[in-house]
Amino acid sequence: MISDLQQQVIYVTGGAQGIGRGIVEHLLRLGHQVVAADIDEEAGEELLSALSAQRERLRFVKTDIADEASVQASLLATVEAFGRLDGIVNNAAIADPYNAALEEFTFDAWRKVLDTNLHGAFLVSKYALPYLRQHGGSIVNMASTRALQSEPNSEAYATCKGGLLALTHAMAISLGPQVRVNAVSPGWIDVSGWQKASKHEQAKLSQADHEQHPVGRVGKPGDVAATVAFLLSNEAGFITGQNIVVDGGMTRKMIYEG
Repeated sequence: MISDLQQQVIYVTGGAQGIGRGIVEHLLRLGHQVVAADIDEEAGEELLSALSAQRERLRFVKTDIADEASVQASLLATVEAFGRLDGIVNNAAIADPYNAALEEFTFDAWRKVLDTNLHGAFLVSKYALPYLRQHGGSIVNMASTRALQSEPNSEAYATCKGGLLALTHAMAISLGPQVRVNAVSPGWIDVSGWQKASKHEQAKLSQADHEQHPVGRVGKPGDVAATVAFLLSNEAGFITGQNIVVDGGMTRKMIYEG
C-alpha cells in the first residue's frame, strides 16, 4: 500500500462502472475517501450497494460532466462531504471508440463525443483547481492508446484522447508546482464484471486475444487503477506532464499482415 495516499479525497468521474469503478475500489482499498461522479444513477446505486461496508469513505454524486453547472455542484458536494479535495481522475467518457464513416458522421454526433470525452475533463479540472491548490493536489486524465494509433472510423474518440494528452502537458506547465497533471493511456482492458447488472456480460476472450499481448494477457481494471494510484501519490512527486501507457506492450509491437 502507498501510505501517503491514505485519507486523501479523490474524485473519479465515470466512477460507477468499468475502469472507473476499478479505480474507485482500488483507491478505497488504499484508505482513500472517494467520490464516484457518474451520470448513470442506476450504476451508482449498485456501486454503493456493493461497497456498503465502505459507505463512510464513499459517495456517489450524479454528474453530467458535459454540463458546467452539474460539474460545479458535484465538486461542491464533494468538498461539503469530506472537507477537502486532493485529486481528480478524469475518466468519464462515451466509451464506444467507433463512429460512422466520416462522410456520414453528423456534426451533432461529433460534438456529443467531444463534449463528454474532452470538454468534460476541462470543466472538472477548471472547477476543481481552487480546492486542489489548497493541498498540492494532482490530476490524472484517462486517455487511450487510441490517441497514438487508430482503426478505421474512430476519428471522434481518437481526437478526444489525443486532445487529453495535449491538455495534460499544457495544464502541467500552467498549474505547477502546486498541482501535478499526468495521463494514463490504457490499451485493451477487459471490463466484464465491472459494469452495472443490466449491462453485465462476460467477455468471450480467446487464447489468441491474450497471447498477442507481449505480457501474455488482456488487461484488467486493476492494472490501470494501480497506475492511477501511483500518479496520485507523493511517490510520483517528480512526475508531471507525462502519459503512462498501460497496454501490455501492444503499442510497441510491430505488426504486418502477410
